[in-house]
Amino acid sequence: MENAPDGNGNAYTDDQYVVVARRYRPQSFEDLVGQASIVRALGNAIETNRVGHAYLFTGARGVGKTSTARVLSKALNCSEGPTPKPCNRCDICQSITSGEDMDVIEIDGASNRGIEDIRDLRQNVNVRPSRSRFKVYIIDEVHMLTGPAFNALLKTLEEPPEHVRFIFCTTEPERLPITVRSRCQRYDFAPVAVDEILGRLQQIVSNEQMTADDEALSVIARRAGGSMRDSQSLLEQVMSYCQGHIGLDEVHLLLGTTAVGQLLDILESLQ
Repeated sequence: MENAPDGNGNAYTDDQYVVVARRYRPQSFEDLVGQASIVRALGNAIETNRVGHAYLFTGARGVGKTSTARVLSKALNCSEGPTPKPCNRCDICQSITSGEDMDVIEIDGASNRGIEDIRDLRQNVNVRPSRSRFKVYIIDEVHMLTGPAFNALLKTLEEPPEHVRFIFCTTEPERLPITVRSRCQRYDFAPVAVDEILGRLQQIVSNEQMTADDEALSVIARRAGGSMRDSQSLLEQVMSYCQGHIGLDEVHLLLGTTAVGQLLDILESLQ
């Protein structure tokens, strides 16, 4: 099996460089930043054996929807589970991390949006998992499915096999038919707070054996607009530009932002 990004910052996978956002992708519920209420609800559902057959994760890009879907898949299928704390060591957890698990099927709704794609899915759901407790279907950008595709999916949502779980992820929940939304447990992912993004960026910088001015990282955190993934992409740009230390001036220069002091000087000069 290919070595997968493990959430701990390993920079290379089979000699291929792995970007920061993938290296630090959450591998457990504890790793998810800014979604404490959702983490608690899903953890309680697993502990009390009240996991729904279909979930709808909504929210802006980069706030943890797909990562949460993968962690939930591990929690349900981990060799030591079901458990809110998947081990990330067993073959099942590791294959889900690498995206190679046969029983956790990730589907891009934008490129597999037609009725024939959903008909293929419906035929597949009746096949029991190869080695896991559940077959989990994660459909990203689910709002991109066509009307006929949603209609075909509806029948399966009404009477899903016991061994199947669906997780739908979308930035536009209003585009899903109400008949689909009403059959899912919905969780709305909030934009991640600046201070929580900042804390994660500080951890990454330390792990990468670099240093940074707190205000420099604060600029990156604010610029990300609530998206953890965007903040990590911006941080990677800055780390590539800087040598060892991330300073405020370098961040302003690279991101095209302006320090408050500079803005005040400009305003004074205009008076």
